[in-house]
Amino acid sequence: MNNWLPFEWIASVRFLRDGRMQTLFIVSGIAIGVGVIVFMSAMLAGLEANFIKRVLTSQSQIQLLPLDQVARTLRNGKGEFEDAILQRPAQRVLSIDQWPKIRDRMLAMPEVTAVSPTMAGSALAIRGDASRAVTVTGIEPASYFKIVRVPDYLVAGDGRLTSEDVIIGIQLADDLGATLGDKININNAQGIGRVLTITGLIDLGSKGANQRVSFVALRTAQSLLGMIGGVTTIELTVQDIYAAEIIARQISASNQVKAESWIKTNAQFFTAVQAQESSNTLIRVFVGMSVAFGIAAVLVVSVIQRSKDIGILRAMGTRRGQVLRIFLLQGGLLAFIGSLLGSALGAGALTYWHSMARQADGTELFPLILDRNLFVITAMIATVTGLLAATLPALRAARLDPVEAIRG
Repeated sequence: MNNWLPFEWIASVRFLRDGRMQTLFIVSGIAIGVGVIVFMSAMLAGLEANFIKRVLTSQSQIQLLPLDQVARTLRNGKGEFEDAILQRPAQRVLSIDQWPKIRDRMLAMPEVTAVSPTMAGSALAIRGDASRAVTVTGIEPASYFKIVRVPDYLVAGDGRLTSEDVIIGIQLADDLGATLGDKININNAQGIGRVLTITGLIDLGSKGANQRVSFVALRTAQSLLGMIGGVTTIELTVQDIYAAEIIARQISASNQVKAESWIKTNAQFFTAVQAQESSNTLIRVFVGMSVAFGIAAVLVVSVIQRSKDIGILRAMGTRRGQVLRIFLLQGGLLAFIGSLLGSALGAGALTYWHSMARQADGTELFPLILDRNLFVITAMIATVTGLLAATLPALRAARLDPVEAIRG
């Protein structure tokens, strides 16, 4: 049955079979180590995907804003600057200058996947004797819902927005004593108001946001906030979410706007994601080192125990290169078999934990992501680690003198 196998393979398998207990212990250790790596990697990938989904489905990846207003020094009649203490002026709500041209430029960028102009400002929502300060956001639903997935957060109604409609947060509706189909009055700072019908209730997962959020049609917001034809922001999404900050800087450099990426506005969140990735990498390194030392230790013991066998093989004409390959194959086989068992162990543990871990509302804590590449790469790294760990014991075995080995 083994006639077709090379000699090195036959000898490697024979040595592993003869030392069954050692083989079992080291394979178990590798399986546990690989299982930890697979479990942690997949779980952190799921948590990161969940965090990013929550952040990026409720806001744009890049937001374009008007440039800040700055105070300028004045010259006197002699052409000299007046001595003055300059203070940053109060920032009025302004429209982005020539925003249709900027929007068209953004649409022409290959890195940008969606563009939507919006108008945002403060207003007062009134129903009967109840009133609440709100943020009115005027949108074009067709383009805006590609960036901020408002329909995903709807708990009642739909995403329809005509000039007479409004979508508000569930907490704001509760504070106003309103429900789907009711009418509320939205007044601006000058007391000019519009009566709008509630066509949708949304839950953004934050009480503060749900108390203030309200979406209306773009033209309604422009009329209500006294800025006909203007927009205060242009929302963007890009292909590579982690390149958003670089793209934002490029946009700021080539356009008369201020560009802010989600990475900048969510700096703490992004730092937490990077910290998770760093900790995951450290876990992989230390677990991999422990597996490597375990393989090396077992093979060193195996070389010592089998010194006479190695000496006999050398005396029978086995070349040093063949002896070297015998022990390298042992390390590779141990790591490969252990990685297969560990991958199954890690996937099973993660599946069980995913079914048990739930948020307060009963939904999953994180999405179950079992990427095939994770298992392939883990098996490859484990096998290479096994080969590297077996290098020193293999060299020691290949250098044994046959006569001394047999006498010893």
